[in-house]
Amino acid sequence: MADVTKQRLRPRYAASSDVGLLRERNEDSFLVFPRHRVAAVADGMGGHMSGDLASALAIATLSEFYATTVGLDRTWPFPYDNDLSDEENCVVVGVRLANQNVVGRAAHGPSESGMGSTIVALMFTPDARQVVVGHVGDSRCYRVRNGRITQLTTDHSLVSEVSEIAPWLSEEEIRQLPSNYITRALGMGPDVVVDLLTTDTCAGDLYLLCSDGLNGMLSDEQILETLLTPKDLSSRCRELIEDANDAGGSDNITVVLVEVEAVEGKSRDEVPELFQGGAIAVLAGRPELMQLGKLDEEEESSSIADEDTADE
Repeated sequence: MADVTKQRLRPRYAASSDVGLLRERNEDSFLVFPRHRVAAVADGMGGHMSGDLASALAIATLSEFYATTVGLDRTWPFPYDNDLSDEENCVVVGVRLANQNVVGRAAHGPSESGMGSTIVALMFTPDARQVVVGHVGDSRCYRVRNGRITQLTTDHSLVSEVSEIAPWLSEEEIRQLPSNYITRALGMGPDVVVDLLTTDTCAGDLYLLCSDGLNGMLSDEQILETLLTPKDLSSRCRELIEDANDAGGSDNITVVLVEVEAVEGKSRDEVPELFQGGAIAVLAGRPELMQLGKLDEEEESSSIADEDTADE
């Protein structure tokens, strides 16, 4: 029997995004960046064209941060926190920088004022034996292990927070609360608090990042049933989206799946290229929209400084 403590682990990725049945455009975006062992989902909000722009800016910020700063001898946009690991610092700084760019872009004009985005991101350690999950808003991360599904994030929403502080309320009373009221998101202020979770991984773990267009349509049990089907990751992504649309498809639906697999031998794996989708794939063709929204100096001084792929 193989010694699991000596197994080499690697993450494999798949992702898909769909506009749903009732929305005119997709305001979700996703990122999969195997070279840095990173994946993320962002769900934009705001009027006019600003929701899709907010999520695209958030994902573009993460992509640029990891590509041009992480692992290189570059100055970080925020101070390194010595109480956090390298991966925790990467996740926190990337999300805080995304918030700064969304806030800066929202100041450009009335059509973009009030725009914001949720975000959930994960990053594996180089040996893939731990994963760091950071999030802001109600986009979720789930883990499936030994046939059981666990929600690793806690929604930053009115429903979630009221349920936590007032557990005596009935399900009927909770249902009377506005379900789409977000209490924390990118774009709400000059800086943002990122909730972090660091946990050990096991071979066979399956991590799901999703916008609320998935879990708003399907129960955890329905999601688990599809994730346990013996199909490849890409097929399961598509099936989850089909299930959500079959249940009504009232919102955009974005799914990223990351499976931790054990690998025999010491040969070096070919690292796939970055891939991204949703709103960012549409807006990437319009560079005048996709310029990252930096705060100007005066504002900044007043603010708080689809295919299965394998990674190494």
